[in-house]
Amino acid sequence: MKKLLVLATAILAAASPFSAQAQDANRILEGARLSATLVELDEGLEGYLSHNGRKIPITIFLKGKNIQFQYFENKKWRIFHMRLADDKYDLFEIVDGKTITFPGNKMTESIAGTDMTYEDLALRFFYWPNPKLEGTERVGTEECYRLRLNKPGGAPGRYEGVYVWIHTKYGAFMRIRGHDKNGTLVKEFQVEDVMKVGDGVWVLEKMQVATHDPNNGRRQSITDLLFKKPNEKALKGLR
Repeated sequence: MKKLLVLATAILAAASPFSAQAQDANRILEGARLSATLVELDEGLEGYLSHNGRKIPITIFLKGKNIQFQYFENKKWRIFHMRLADDKYDLFEIVDGKTITFPGNKMTESIAGTDMTYEDLALRFFYWPNPKLEGTERVGTEECYRLRLNKPGGAPGRYEGVYVWIHTKYGAFMRIRGHDKNGTLVKEFQVEDVMKVGDGVWVLEKMQVATHDPNNGRRQSITDLLFKKPNEKALKGLR
């Protein structure tokens, strides 16, 4: 993995240098959430999900807690819009120009047969309240804060508890592990590479998403999420 200068906040958004003095769990998590840094990225961030030899094209546009994403499957694009809040989310699918509410019970469904779900793509758990700072740990050679996130009562989703490792210097996540109600690891996200897209701006280039067998903890399958560098026209919106 390349030496990390500035990682992506959450999945896609560029990160600003993060104060190593920041010890408050809420402040640490806020720095790793989706931001509006790439709001004016005209063409969105394009890439693909790679799973079992298949490549599923994907494009994501960000605007604060609003996410627009689309992926190509069965010779057509499926288009979604997601709005996030601390205690709820709203997901809509755009079908033939009409906005249709996406059923909440489908949030944990696989996207195009990959290890990525709608819940994963939105990093919904990043918006759970009352994160707990459990100290620092190294991820590879990088010093990270380790945060524990607990699902609010009644909230939907597969994960009951999530651990997030956030870079102590740059404030972006490096690893996420999702656990079920029995405390068993069921999903892991690992940042593997980043790319420079502007003056001092770095975003995610590659992340591995692994599903684990809750019975033995072993990996069942792996999906790679990869993005390509935006063109110069798209980069004009970066700040």
